[in-house]
Amino acid sequence: MTPTAPDAAGLRRRTQEFLAAHPPATTGRADFLGARFDAGLAWVHYPEGLGGLGAPRSLQAVVDDELQAAGAPDNDPRRIGIGLGMAAPTILQFGTEEQKRRFLKPLWVGEEVWCQLFSEPGAGSDLAALGTRAVRDGDDWVVNGQKVWTSSAHLARWAILIARTDPDLPKHRGITYFVCDMTDPGVEVRPLRQITGEAEFNEVFLTDVRVPDAHRLGDVGDGWRVAQTTLMNERVAIGGLRLPREGGMIEPVARTWRERPELRTHDLHQRLLTLWVEAEVARLTGERLRQQLVAGQPGPEGSGMKLTFARLNQEISGLEVELLGEEGLLYDDWTLRRPEHVDFTGREAGYRYLRAKGNSIEGGTSEVLLNIVAERVLGLPPEPRTDKDVAWKDLSR
Repeated sequence: MTPTAPDAAGLRRRTQEFLAAHPPATTGRADFLGARFDAGLAWVHYPEGLGGLGAPRSLQAVVDDELQAAGAPDNDPRRIGIGLGMAAPTILQFGTEEQKRRFLKPLWVGEEVWCQLFSEPGAGSDLAALGTRAVRDGDDWVVNGQKVWTSSAHLARWAILIARTDPDLPKHRGITYFVCDMTDPGVEVRPLRQITGEAEFNEVFLTDVRVPDAHRLGDVGDGWRVAQTTLMNERVAIGGLRLPREGGMIEPVARTWRERPELRTHDLHQRLLTLWVEAEVARLTGERLRQQLVAGQPGPEGSGMKLTFARLNQEISGLEVELLGEEGLLYDDWTLRRPEHVDFTGREAGYRYLRAKGNSIEGGTSEVLLNIVAERVLGLPPEPRTDKDVAWKDLSR
């Protein structure tokens, strides 16, 4: 905490004074959110002038509770989750002062949606093998390549982008991290239709896209280290969502069990009990992880939460379909849609079952995350990597 940062009582008082000056009932949503950012009540652990007050992260709940009780609008975090959970912490850690002041406020208030240009057709699980090239041309970088599985690219104004700037170095080096304007010439977004019928994902083609060097985050060639900040925050954002007891995917299954006794069997009861307990353990573990974040940046432990999130979602949604029997096979709409966010609990069991299949791929495959947990959390010997010191241009592809 900085010397001038408020404590819980001070934050509560500051929030109440803010609400008195900006009544939610008579203040426009955009004006309210902008004023909240300027007052340092957006994310209180950020520095003053950047939406925060330099207070402990744990005190954000004090602000949020006061605002929620007053009926204040939020910034629709599901719609701008990539910006909030991945881009913002990376910009805060590696961005210049000019970059922080340009990007963080419109990101937080939701004026500008962000996406993530990381994965490629030949570099998903092995992200460091990426082949999108960025070549220096004066004050710009000229970028060519293809990205895939890009959530919200059809909505995004900005993207966090990693590209190869030196193919003569090993694959984990020679990568540089940029901010890319998705409205620039040469950026083409195509929908990827999923098993659900929707296209929340996209593939993005970059053809001679000019990215100013002023939009580089971190040093040239240091993109892999910068990207680790993004990835660690991404896994916490996906796997560490704050939920009430019996919240998330377990809620509709438990509700159906209570309301439809004719569907019950002994076997389904035992499986539901097991998954209910595991979901509660995961929820409490997520709370503990968020408490650890107060002391610093997220570490590899977030990968364990993301692993658990994927497994539980798939097992719970499978149980729900079995519990509903023939009803579980129904599906409401296969129309191609390009939604603004994923709505796990707002649709039927069939949607949850199909959409959960992607949870073990997005945000890092479960296989890769198992390696991270084994090596970086448990301290087990790493797998042999024969390509670690080989120049990227000499790797077989």
